Amino acid sequence: MGWLIAAFCLLLLVVLWGKFQKTDYPYQKQKALFSPAERSFLGALERAIGKNAKIFGKVRIADVVTPKPGLSRSRWQSAFNRISRKHFDFVLCRKSDLSVLCAIELDDRSHRLKQRQKRDHFVSGVCRTAGLPMIQVPARSFYAVNELRQLIWPYLGRGSN
Repeated sequence: MGWLIAAFCLLLLVVLWGKFQKTDYPYQKQKALFSPAERSFLGALERAIGKNAKIFGKVRIADVVTPKPGLSRSRWQSAFNRISRKHFDFVLCRKSDLSVLCAIELDDRSHRLKQRQKRDHFVSGVCRTAGLPMIQVPARSFYAVNELRQLIWPYLGRGSN
């Protein structure tokens, strides 16, 4: 009988130990916010804009555009859900008031995939209807600052409506 009590206590300890080991927060910190390609692009982009704007990275689309007013509640929610889990690679904002000037997408090899092209087409349509300029830049191993400056210069004088 004593061994039965000991076995039960051991089993109880194993179950309790397992409960303490589980967590409602199964997360870990990423090594870096940006991939090496994104970091390289960010450095060139910072040099291209100088002190004319601020750059924000990995900005949720729903923080930049929103469904139009006047939609039914369910249609608004559906439209919001389509953008809430997507993000722009970079967003340029006016330095003085952080109004959004344009979004920038860095197109790497993944943008050749059919599913990614479908996503890109959707995001492009969202930007077009919202009046948000979006610049798509092919990912490279090197970025010419002057070329980037020419791409973004037309948008540095704009503000959001």
